[in-house]
Amino acid sequence: MISFLRMKAVIVKEFRQLSRDRITFGMVVMIPLIQLLLFGYAINTDIRQIPIAVVDQSQSTAGRVIIESVKVTQVVDVVQRYATVQEAELAIKQGVVRAALILPNDLTQRIMQQRVLGQWIVDGSDTMISSAILALQSMPLTDFDFDIRPQTVKTFEVVLYYNPTRRSAVNIVPGLLGIILTMTMILFTSTAIVRERERGNLELLITTPIHPMELMIAKIVPYIFVGLVQVGIILGLGHGIFDVPINGSLAQILLGTLLFIAASLTLGLMISTVAKTQLQAMQMTVFVLLPSILLSGFMFPYEGMPVVAQWISEALPATHFMRLIRGVVLREADLIDLWPDTLWLAGFTLFGLMIAASRFNKNLD
Repeated sequence: MISFLRMKAVIVKEFRQLSRDRITFGMVVMIPLIQLLLFGYAINTDIRQIPIAVVDQSQSTAGRVIIESVKVTQVVDVVQRYATVQEAELAIKQGVVRAALILPNDLTQRIMQQRVLGQWIVDGSDTMISSAILALQSMPLTDFDFDIRPQTVKTFEVVLYYNPTRRSAVNIVPGLLGIILTMTMILFTSTAIVRERERGNLELLITTPIHPMELMIAKIVPYIFVGLVQVGIILGLGHGIFDVPINGSLAQILLGTLLFIAASLTLGLMISTVAKTQLQAMQMTVFVLLPSILLSGFMFPYEGMPVVAQWISEALPATHFMRLIRGVVLREADLIDLWPDTLWLAGFTLFGLMIAASRFNKNLD
């Protein structure tokens, strides 16, 4: 027979145990609160302030008016000006800008003849970005300060680099590599120290002469090979099944991926030194994973996020890897071209290892 009195005793015990577990109790309250506020503001498909470059070869009043008219739309933000088209193409390849507006030498004659005025060169690897620029293709330009008032239907030509057919898989598959590695690498190592504690092996580690930094490095090395296997599976199937081009050097892809795997494993180790149980470690992993999916640029363009959300996304290794892997795989960039993200991942790994080792020292004490 079911005894409600015995059930009540267990229920009271569980509530008391939950209230004493401050990390789990905090996660129960803070995860939905923070993520609701953060993602509610950050998720935005209405793209604004896309960083672009301008190559104004006409150096005319008409050119300046057209540039100002484009800026007024607030869809784009002119952050660079170049003298040649080649410089603009290099900036797109390096990820400095997402598109470039080219105004030719004969701009005034084109206006008088009501011809296409210029050309957009766009990083087509992100379909949302390319769609936003395509919306400017036929924008009206009727507020000139002179007598010519063009009524052309098609104002600009648009050339899409790296993904001219605008297939979503071209953008999704390299990004998916970052998300899968984030999920598996952090989850593997976030329970590493906790698992040793729960199995009673922590005392054995304390008595060994191993240095904390040596222990941290030894914990992540086996999972690096696991991550490389996942990389081969994802890129191989992505190329074979979805016809995703691999334009960059395999050596560059390997080196960049190794940096991200190391950074993700280090983040998991830091979680492992904070969590007291494997359940807490998994909860913290989820707390990192959801922002990595929604704020890293995997699903929604970075440019569409509020400034505060952009600051948070910059702290995530996945954000930097998204830029890096898409740049190498799709735009044939190398790690030197993408040096800010490369340097950030390397620095995060070193800094995280030092923090994890110092916290493990405190646990020894």
